[in-house]
Amino acid sequence: MSALEAARELLAEFPVVDGHNDLPWALREQVRYDLDARDLAVSQNAHLHTDLPRLRAGGVGAQFWSVYVRADLPDPVPATLEQIDCVRQLIDRHPADLRAALTAADMEAARAEGRIASLMGAEGGHSIANSLGTLRGLYALGVRYLTLTHNDNVDWADSATDEPRAGGLTAFGREVVREMNRLGMLVDLSHVAATTMRDALDASTAPVVFSHSSARAVCDHPRNIPDDVLERLPANGGVAMVTFVPKFVLQAAVEWTAAASENLRAHGFHDLATTPEAMKVHEAFQETHPRPVPTAATVADHLDHMRAVAGIDHLGIGGDYDGTAFTPEGLDDVSGYPNLIAELLDRGWSKADLAKLTWQNAVRVLGAAEDVSRELRTRRSPSNATIESLDG
Repeated sequence: MSALEAARELLAEFPVVDGHNDLPWALREQVRYDLDARDLAVSQNAHLHTDLPRLRAGGVGAQFWSVYVRADLPDPVPATLEQIDCVRQLIDRHPADLRAALTAADMEAARAEGRIASLMGAEGGHSIANSLGTLRGLYALGVRYLTLTHNDNVDWADSATDEPRAGGLTAFGREVVREMNRLGMLVDLSHVAATTMRDALDASTAPVVFSHSSARAVCDHPRNIPDDVLERLPANGGVAMVTFVPKFVLQAAVEWTAAASENLRAHGFHDLATTPEAMKVHEAFQETHPRPVPTAATVADHLDHMRAVAGIDHLGIGGDYDGTAFTPEGLDDVSGYPNLIAELLDRGWSKADLAKLTWQNAVRVLGAAEDVSRELRTRRSPSNATIESLDG
Protein backbone atom coordinates (compact mmCIF):
# COMPACT_ATOMS: atom_id res chain seq x y z
CA MET A 1 0.00 0.00 0.00
CA SER A 2 1.35 3.43 -0.92
CA ALA A 3 1.63 6.19 1.66
CA LEU A 4 -1.20 8.07 -0.07
CA GLU A 5 -3.48 5.01 0.06
CA ALA A 6 -2.60 4.55 3.74
CA ALA A 7 -3.35 8.21 4.38
CA ARG A 8 -6.80 7.91 2.83
CA GLU A 9 -7.49 4.77 4.84
CA LEU A 10 -6.51 6.53 8.06
CA LEU A 11 -8.66 9.57 7.25
CA ALA A 12 -11.66 7.32 6.68
CA GLU A 13 -11.39 6.37 10.36
CA PHE A 14 -9.95 9.57 11.85
CA PRO A 15 -10.97 12.42 9.55
CA VAL A 16 -9.53 15.92 9.66
CA VAL A 17 -10.87 18.51 12.07
CA ASP A 18 -9.86 21.72 10.32
CA GLY A 19 -9.64 24.73 12.59
CA HIS A 20 -10.25 27.51 10.09
CA ASN A 21 -11.95 27.92 6.71
CA ASP A 22 -13.07 31.32 5.38
CA LEU A 23 -15.72 30.04 2.98
CA PRO A 24 -18.49 32.25 4.46
CA TRP A 25 -16.48 35.42 3.77
CA ALA A 26 -15.65 34.23 0.25
CA LEU A 27 -19.36 33.66 -0.37
CA ARG A 28 -20.10 37.15 0.90
CA GLU A 29 -17.42 38.72 -1.27
CA GLN A 30 -18.12 36.75 -4.44
CA VAL A 31 -21.90 36.33 -4.58
CA ARG A 32 -23.35 38.07 -1.51
CA TYR A 33 -24.43 34.70 -0.07
CA ASP A 34 -26.26 33.55 -3.21
CA LEU A 35 -25.84 29.84 -2.60
CA ASP A 36 -27.36 28.97 -5.96
CA ALA A 37 -24.48 30.84 -7.61
CA ARG A 38 -21.95 28.82 -5.57
CA ASP A 39 -23.67 25.45 -5.12
CA LEU A 40 -21.31 23.47 -2.89
CA ALA A 41 -22.84 20.17 -3.99
CA VAL A 42 -20.88 20.46 -7.24
CA SER A 43 -17.30 21.46 -7.99
CA GLN A 44 -16.50 25.14 -7.40
CA ASN A 45 -12.88 24.69 -8.40
CA ALA A 46 -12.94 27.82 -10.58
CA HIS A 47 -14.04 30.03 -7.68
CA LEU A 48 -13.33 28.47 -4.28
CA HIS A 49 -10.98 26.16 -2.40
CA THR A 50 -13.99 24.47 -0.82
CA ASP A 51 -16.96 22.40 -1.93
CA LEU A 52 -18.56 19.19 -0.70
CA PRO A 53 -16.99 16.79 -3.23
CA ARG A 54 -13.51 18.09 -2.35
CA LEU A 55 -14.19 18.07 1.40
CA ARG A 56 -15.10 14.39 1.01
CA ALA A 57 -12.03 13.69 -1.12
CA GLY A 58 -9.86 15.41 1.49
CA GLY A 59 -11.14 13.30 4.36
CA VAL A 60 -12.60 16.23 6.31
CA GLY A 61 -14.82 15.16 9.21
CA ALA A 62 -15.26 18.46 11.03
CA GLN A 63 -14.81 22.08 10.03
CA PHE A 64 -14.67 25.24 12.09
CA TRP A 65 -16.22 27.70 9.63
CA SER A 66 -14.81 31.17 10.23
CA VAL A 67 -17.49 33.83 10.68
CA TYR A 68 -14.84 36.48 10.09
CA VAL A 69 -15.63 40.07 9.14
CA ARG A 70 -13.17 42.82 8.34
CA ALA A 71 -12.21 45.00 11.28
CA ASP A 72 -12.67 48.20 9.27
CA LEU A 73 -16.39 47.63 8.71
CA PRO A 74 -18.36 50.45 10.36
CA ASP A 75 -20.49 48.00 12.37
CA PRO A 76 -19.02 44.51 12.53
CA VAL A 77 -21.69 42.88 14.71
CA PRO A 78 -24.49 42.71 12.07
CA ALA A 79 -21.95 41.49 9.51
CA THR A 80 -20.88 38.73 11.92
CA LEU A 81 -24.53 37.73 12.33
CA GLU A 82 -24.83 37.52 8.54
CA GLN A 83 -21.80 35.22 8.48
CA ILE A 84 -23.42 32.98 11.12
CA ASP A 85 -26.60 32.96 9.05
CA CYS A 86 -24.58 31.88 6.00
CA VAL A 87 -23.21 28.86 7.86
CA ARG A 88 -26.71 27.94 9.02
CA GLN A 89 -28.00 28.21 5.46
CA LEU A 90 -25.22 25.92 4.25
CA ILE A 91 -26.04 23.31 6.89
CA ASP A 92 -29.78 23.49 6.11
CA ARG A 93 -29.10 23.23 2.38
CA HIS A 94 -26.85 20.15 2.64
CA PRO A 95 -28.23 18.02 5.51
CA ALA A 96 -26.86 14.76 4.10
CA ASP A 97 -23.30 16.11 4.24
CA LEU A 98 -23.21 18.72 7.02
CA ARG A 99 -24.34 18.54 10.63
CA ALA A 100 -24.41 21.47 13.04
CA ALA A 101 -22.09 20.81 15.97
CA LEU A 102 -21.86 22.66 19.27
CA THR A 103 -20.05 20.10 21.42
CA ALA A 104 -17.42 17.39 21.27
CA ALA A 105 -20.25 14.84 21.48
CA ASP A 106 -21.86 16.42 18.41
CA MET A 107 -18.57 16.04 16.55
CA GLU A 108 -18.42 12.34 17.37
CA ALA A 109 -22.07 11.89 16.40
CA ALA A 110 -21.42 13.52 13.02
CA ARG A 111 -18.46 11.20 12.46
CA ALA A 112 -20.61 8.18 13.28
CA GLU A 113 -23.21 9.35 10.76
CA GLY A 114 -20.64 10.04 8.04
CA ARG A 115 -21.45 13.75 8.05
CA ILE A 116 -19.11 16.73 8.40
CA ALA A 117 -19.46 18.39 11.81
CA SER A 118 -19.92 22.11 11.22
CA LEU A 119 -18.74 24.42 13.97
CA MET A 120 -18.18 28.18 13.95
CA GLY A 121 -15.35 30.44 15.07
CA ALA A 122 -15.44 34.24 15.13
CA GLU A 123 -12.17 35.72 13.90
CA GLY A 124 -11.35 38.92 15.74
CA GLY A 125 -12.42 40.51 18.99
CA HIS A 126 -13.89 43.44 17.04
CA SER A 127 -16.88 41.14 16.46
CA ILE A 128 -17.99 41.56 20.08
CA ALA A 129 -17.74 45.39 20.03
CA ASN A 130 -16.27 45.52 23.57
CA SER A 131 -19.41 43.85 24.95
CA LEU A 132 -19.51 40.69 27.04
CA GLY A 133 -23.24 40.49 26.34
CA THR A 134 -22.46 40.34 22.63
CA LEU A 135 -19.88 37.62 23.34
CA ARG A 136 -22.60 35.59 25.07
CA GLY A 137 -24.92 36.26 22.16
CA LEU A 138 -22.41 34.81 19.71
CA TYR A 139 -22.01 31.76 21.92
CA ALA A 140 -25.78 31.30 22.05
CA LEU A 141 -25.84 31.38 18.24
CA GLY A 142 -23.30 28.57 18.09
CA VAL A 143 -19.89 30.26 17.93
CA ARG A 144 -17.40 28.02 19.72
CA TYR A 145 -14.19 30.01 19.48
CA LEU A 146 -13.24 33.66 19.35
CA THR A 147 -9.90 34.69 17.85
CA LEU A 148 -8.98 37.54 20.18
CA THR A 149 -7.73 39.80 17.37
CA HIS A 150 -7.43 39.75 13.62
CA ASN A 151 -4.71 41.78 11.86
CA ASP A 152 -5.42 44.94 13.89
CA ASN A 153 -5.38 45.56 17.62
CA VAL A 154 -8.66 45.69 19.48
CA ASP A 155 -9.14 48.01 22.44
CA TRP A 156 -8.26 45.22 24.87
CA ALA A 157 -5.70 43.03 23.04
CA ASP A 158 -2.65 43.43 20.80
CA SER A 159 -2.45 41.82 17.37
CA ALA A 160 0.66 40.19 15.95
CA THR A 161 0.57 42.52 12.94
CA ASP A 162 -0.13 45.90 14.53
CA GLU A 163 1.88 48.29 16.67
CA PRO A 164 1.76 47.21 20.35
CA ARG A 165 -0.64 49.26 22.41
CA ALA A 166 -1.95 47.23 25.34
CA GLY A 167 1.23 45.24 25.94
CA GLY A 168 -0.78 42.03 25.58
CA LEU A 169 -4.20 41.87 27.27
CA THR A 170 -5.76 44.69 29.25
CA ALA A 171 -7.83 44.05 32.39
CA PHE A 172 -10.94 43.90 30.20
CA GLY A 173 -9.14 41.50 27.87
CA ARG A 174 -8.46 39.16 30.76
CA GLU A 175 -12.15 39.39 31.70
CA VAL A 176 -13.06 38.41 28.11
CA VAL A 177 -10.90 35.29 28.50
CA ARG A 178 -12.48 34.45 31.85
CA GLU A 179 -15.98 34.84 30.43
CA MET A 180 -15.08 32.65 27.46
CA ASN A 181 -13.87 29.99 29.93
CA ARG A 182 -17.18 30.24 31.80
CA LEU A 183 -19.15 29.86 28.58
CA GLY A 184 -17.10 27.01 27.16
CA MET A 185 -15.92 29.09 24.19
CA LEU A 186 -12.37 28.31 23.08
CA VAL A 187 -9.81 31.12 23.33
CA ASP A 188 -8.16 31.28 19.90
CA LEU A 189 -4.67 32.80 19.88
CA SER A 190 -3.97 32.85 16.16
CA HIS A 191 -3.35 36.41 14.93
CA VAL A 192 -2.49 37.78 18.40
CA ALA A 193 0.84 39.20 19.53
CA ALA A 194 3.16 36.91 21.49
CA THR A 195 2.54 39.11 24.55
CA THR A 196 -1.19 38.49 24.15
CA MET A 197 -0.58 34.74 23.81
CA ARG A 198 1.32 34.70 27.09
CA ASP A 199 -1.25 36.85 28.91
CA ALA A 200 -4.10 34.67 27.67
CA LEU A 201 -2.32 31.50 28.82
CA ASP A 202 -1.87 33.15 32.23
CA ALA A 203 -5.57 34.10 32.40
CA SER A 204 -7.22 31.00 30.95
CA THR A 205 -8.23 28.03 33.07
CA ALA A 206 -9.33 26.12 29.95
CA PRO A 207 -7.24 24.83 27.04
CA VAL A 208 -6.61 27.36 24.27
CA VAL A 209 -6.33 26.84 20.52
CA PHE A 210 -4.37 28.34 17.70
CA SER A 211 -6.88 27.80 14.89
CA HIS A 212 -4.43 28.48 12.06
CA SER A 213 -0.81 29.21 13.00
CA SER A 214 2.57 27.61 12.36
CA ALA A 215 5.99 27.61 14.06
CA ARG A 216 7.96 30.86 14.28
CA ALA A 217 11.23 28.97 14.67
CA VAL A 218 10.70 27.47 11.20
CA CYS A 219 9.32 30.59 9.50
CA ASP A 220 9.96 33.90 11.24
CA HIS A 221 6.61 35.63 10.79
CA PRO A 222 4.82 37.36 13.69
CA ARG A 223 1.64 35.35 12.93
CA ASN A 224 3.44 32.19 13.99
CA ILE A 225 3.91 30.72 17.47
CA PRO A 226 7.19 31.19 19.37
CA ASP A 227 8.71 28.12 20.98
CA ASP A 228 8.25 29.42 24.53
CA VAL A 229 4.49 29.54 23.89
CA LEU A 230 4.44 26.09 22.28
CA GLU A 231 6.26 24.81 25.38
CA ARG A 232 3.33 25.97 27.54
CA LEU A 233 0.67 23.97 25.69
CA PRO A 234 1.15 20.69 27.59
CA ALA A 235 0.40 22.38 30.93
CA ASN A 236 -2.55 24.24 29.42
CA GLY A 237 -3.88 21.30 27.41
CA GLY A 238 -4.28 23.39 24.27
CA VAL A 239 -3.83 22.64 20.58
CA ALA A 240 -1.81 24.46 17.89
CA MET A 241 -3.34 23.90 14.45
CA VAL A 242 -0.74 24.27 11.72
CA THR A 243 -1.73 26.49 8.81
CA PHE A 244 -0.90 26.18 5.11
CA VAL A 245 -0.68 29.88 4.15
CA PRO A 246 2.57 30.23 2.14
CA LYS A 247 3.67 33.46 3.83
CA PHE A 248 3.43 31.74 7.23
CA VAL A 249 5.25 28.53 6.32
CA LEU A 250 7.99 29.46 3.83
CA GLN A 251 10.49 32.20 4.67
CA ALA A 252 11.00 33.21 1.03
CA ALA A 253 7.24 33.73 0.71
CA VAL A 254 7.21 36.27 3.58
CA GLU A 255 9.11 38.88 1.56
CA TRP A 256 7.29 38.05 -1.70
CA THR A 257 3.87 38.45 -0.07
CA ALA A 258 4.77 41.83 1.40
CA ALA A 259 5.63 43.08 -2.09
CA ALA A 260 2.54 41.49 -3.64
CA SER A 261 0.30 43.05 -0.97
CA GLU A 262 1.80 46.46 -1.61
CA ASN A 263 1.08 45.96 -5.32
CA LEU A 264 -2.56 45.10 -4.53
CA ARG A 265 -2.98 48.23 -2.44
CA ALA A 266 -1.42 50.32 -5.23
CA HIS A 267 -4.18 49.00 -7.53
CA GLY A 268 -6.92 49.95 -5.06
CA PHE A 269 -7.53 46.54 -3.44
CA HIS A 270 -7.46 45.46 0.19
CA ASP A 271 -4.30 43.43 0.77
CA LEU A 272 -6.37 40.37 1.70
CA ALA A 273 -8.65 40.58 -1.36
CA THR A 274 -9.14 37.33 -3.31
CA THR A 275 -11.83 38.46 -5.75
CA PRO A 276 -11.30 37.57 -9.44
CA GLU A 277 -10.25 41.17 -10.13
CA ALA A 278 -7.69 41.12 -7.33
CA MET A 279 -6.36 37.76 -8.45
CA LYS A 280 -5.75 39.16 -11.94
CA VAL A 281 -3.54 41.83 -10.34
CA HIS A 282 -1.72 39.08 -8.41
CA GLU A 283 -1.23 37.01 -11.55
CA ALA A 284 0.24 39.95 -13.45
CA PHE A 285 2.62 40.57 -10.53
CA GLN A 286 3.71 36.91 -10.59
CA GLU A 287 4.70 37.13 -14.23
CA THR A 288 7.55 39.47 -13.33
CA HIS A 289 8.04 38.31 -9.73
CA PRO A 290 7.86 34.48 -9.56
CA ARG A 291 6.15 33.30 -6.39
CA PRO A 292 8.04 31.01 -3.98
CA VAL A 293 5.87 27.89 -3.63
CA PRO A 294 5.85 25.74 -0.48
CA THR A 295 4.78 22.09 -0.54
CA ALA A 296 3.20 19.58 1.82
CA ALA A 297 6.77 18.85 2.98
CA THR A 298 7.14 22.51 4.03
CA VAL A 299 4.08 22.20 6.26
CA ALA A 300 5.34 18.86 7.58
CA ASP A 301 8.57 20.60 8.64
CA HIS A 302 6.47 22.84 10.90
CA LEU A 303 4.61 19.86 12.34
CA ASP A 304 7.86 18.01 13.03
CA HIS A 305 9.15 21.03 14.95
CA MET A 306 5.87 21.65 16.78
CA ARG A 307 5.71 18.00 17.85
CA ALA A 308 9.28 18.19 19.18
CA VAL A 309 8.45 21.30 21.25
CA ALA A 310 4.80 20.86 22.31
CA GLY A 311 4.23 17.11 21.95
CA ILE A 312 1.89 15.11 19.75
CA ASP A 313 -1.13 15.70 22.03
CA HIS A 314 -1.10 19.42 21.21
CA LEU A 315 -1.18 19.55 17.42
CA GLY A 316 -3.94 19.99 14.84
CA ILE A 317 -4.61 21.35 11.36
CA GLY A 318 -6.09 24.70 10.28
CA GLY A 319 -5.63 25.21 6.56
CA ASP A 320 -7.15 28.72 6.16
CA TYR A 321 -8.72 27.73 2.84
CA ASP A 322 -10.69 30.46 1.06
CA GLY A 323 -8.93 32.98 3.28
CA THR A 324 -5.67 33.04 1.35
CA ALA A 325 -4.87 33.90 -2.24
CA PHE A 326 -2.25 31.15 -2.53
CA THR A 327 -1.76 27.62 -1.25
CA PRO A 328 1.14 25.13 -1.18
CA GLU A 329 1.70 22.66 -3.98
CA GLY A 330 -0.17 19.49 -3.09
CA LEU A 331 -2.39 21.36 -0.65
CA ASP A 332 -4.14 23.36 -3.35
CA ASP A 333 -7.63 23.04 -1.84
CA VAL A 334 -9.58 21.02 0.75
CA SER A 335 -8.99 17.79 -1.15
CA GLY A 336 -5.26 17.95 -0.33
CA TYR A 337 -5.09 16.76 3.29
CA PRO A 338 -4.19 13.15 2.30
CA ASN A 339 -0.99 14.49 0.72
CA LEU A 340 0.09 15.99 4.05
CA ILE A 341 -0.77 12.79 5.93
CA ALA A 342 1.17 10.74 3.36
CA GLU A 343 4.19 13.01 3.83
CA LEU A 344 4.03 12.48 7.61
CA LEU A 345 3.67 8.71 7.17
CA ASP A 346 6.81 8.78 5.04
CA ARG A 347 8.54 10.60 7.92
CA GLY A 348 7.64 7.85 10.36
CA TRP A 349 4.59 9.32 12.07
CA SER A 350 2.52 6.48 13.48
CA LYS A 351 -1.19 5.91 12.97
CA ALA A 352 -1.73 6.78 16.65
CA ASP A 353 0.14 10.08 16.18
CA LEU A 354 -1.83 10.95 13.07
CA ALA A 355 -5.18 10.10 14.66
CA LYS A 356 -4.39 12.66 17.36
CA LEU A 357 -3.33 15.25 14.78
CA THR A 358 -6.37 14.88 12.55
CA TRP A 359 -9.25 14.16 14.91
CA GLN A 360 -8.63 13.33 18.55
CA ASN A 361 -6.79 16.41 19.81
CA ALA A 362 -9.33 18.91 18.50
CA VAL A 363 -12.28 16.93 19.86
CA ARG A 364 -10.55 16.60 23.22
CA VAL A 365 -9.82 20.32 23.54
CA LEU A 366 -13.46 21.30 22.92
CA GLY A 367 -14.61 18.68 25.40
CA ALA A 368 -12.13 19.96 27.98
CA ALA A 369 -13.42 23.52 27.53
CA GLU A 370 -16.93 22.18 28.16
CA ASP A 371 -15.74 20.48 31.36
CA VAL A 372 -14.18 23.73 32.62
CA SER A 373 -17.38 25.60 31.77
CA ARG A 374 -19.60 23.21 33.72
CA GLU A 375 -17.47 23.72 36.83
CA LEU A 376 -17.19 27.50 36.47
CA ARG A 377 -20.92 27.97 35.95
CA THR A 378 -21.55 26.49 39.40
CA ARG A 379 -19.71 29.37 41.05
CA ARG A 380 -19.60 32.29 38.61
CA SER A 381 -22.42 34.36 37.21
CA PRO A 382 -22.19 36.02 33.78
CA SER A 383 -19.85 39.00 33.90
CA ASN A 384 -21.39 42.40 33.22
CA ALA A 385 -18.08 44.24 33.41
CA THR A 386 -17.46 46.97 30.86
CA ILE A 387 -14.27 48.09 29.23
CA GLU A 388 -14.74 51.49 30.87
CA SER A 389 -15.05 49.98 34.34
CA LEU A 390 -11.91 47.83 33.98
CA ASP A 391 -9.65 49.79 31.65
CA GLY A 392 -10.72 53.35 32.45
